[in-house]
Amino acid sequence: MNSKKIVKIFLIFLPIAIIFVIYLFYKNKNHSEVKINPDILEETNYNSNFINDVNYITSDKDGNEYMVSALVAEIDYADRNVLYLTDVKATIKLKNSDNIYITSKYGRYNSDNLDTIFSKNVLIKYLDNKIESNYLDFSMNNNKMIISKEVVYTNQENILRADVIEMNIKTKDTIIFMYEEKKKVNIQNIK
Repeated sequence: MNSKKIVKIFLIFLPIAIIFVIYLFYKNKNHSEVKINPDILEETNYNSNFINDVNYITSDKDGNEYMVSALVAEIDYADRNVLYLTDVKATIKLKNSDNIYITSKYGRYNSDNLDTIFSKNVLIKYLDNKIESNYLDFSMNNNKMIISKEVVYTNQENILRADVIEMNIKTKDTIIFMYEEKKKVNIQNIK
């Protein structure tokens, strides 16, 4: 082969090689990937641990349904059954009762045992009753709601302020109390 052909081949492949090197350089520079332990998420690689528009629906052996949705969910890599939620909505459909609706800014949902913690701007609606607080610990397995932190309960006749409201969601048995013995639950009639 003569030297002119070698120079022509070299000049053809040189720009291609330069473009390829530049491409690889910028691809690696701008690409960041979060590596996830394959044991945690079944050998799936993700660039993010966030999920948008999450919906979970489950029911218990008695036929009660529990639905949770959130605009954003973040997976807890230490426990893949735990999700940290943002802008949370939940509905509890009890078989022989009216629905309970819950909203909050944040939440922590455990898909294994269905326990959910709602926090910040918690609002619970049941019939004509409304409970506002900053913390709600809900356990479907224990049929229990523990509402605390600046609790305000409102119905058509009264406004009640307390530290804690504990409620059995099946029986509707409710305990309302203050943390300190000297403080009393404040009930105001609004009619």
